[in-house]
Amino acid sequence: MYGIVNKAIEDLVIDNFGTDKWESIKQHSGVDTDFLLSNEPYDDEITFKLAISVSHVMNIPIEDVLITFGEYWILKTGKEKYGGLLNAGGSTLKEFLINLPMFHNRVILIYPKLTPPEFTISDIQTNSLQVHYFSKRQGLQEFVRGLLQGLSKLYHTETKIELLQSRNAGSNHEIFKVIW
Repeated sequence: MYGIVNKAIEDLVIDNFGTDKWESIKQHSGVDTDFLLSNEPYDDEITFKLAISVSHVMNIPIEDVLITFGEYWILKTGKEKYGGLLNAGGSTLKEFLINLPMFHNRVILIYPKLTPPEFTISDIQTNSLQVHYFSKRQGLQEFVRGLLQGLSKLYHTETKIELLQSRNAGSNHEIFKVIW
């Protein structure tokens, strides 16, 4: 993942719990984040170590850490760093989600070494649709749930997000049903 992801984890912790907690998390993780460059790719292991350390130091289940980080990524990092891209995705949650499969094509222009996930959309109804999430990275299912929750908040749309299918249960990808 790119360094901007790790920087966003740092920002989330500092914004909500302060610098002392971040220092404890860094120490627990064994990761030296002082020299990570936002526009450079880093081993995914660094990001996972940081997330696991947040869970351990804050005594929060890792699933909750990932959901919170997904929301933060949209509402803070996304708005600040990629506001134009988010705005170009659509004027409603439904429009944005329908356009989601094309989103990473634009992000790759900014981060050419990115290995993005793939999203497809199915079963589009008046008040719901299904988001299919494919990725080479394991363990990010709840992060994606957090992203979807963050998008719901960004578009001021109350939603219910149901996990219909998971790689944890043997499937080859996750399917989330988003109902509004």
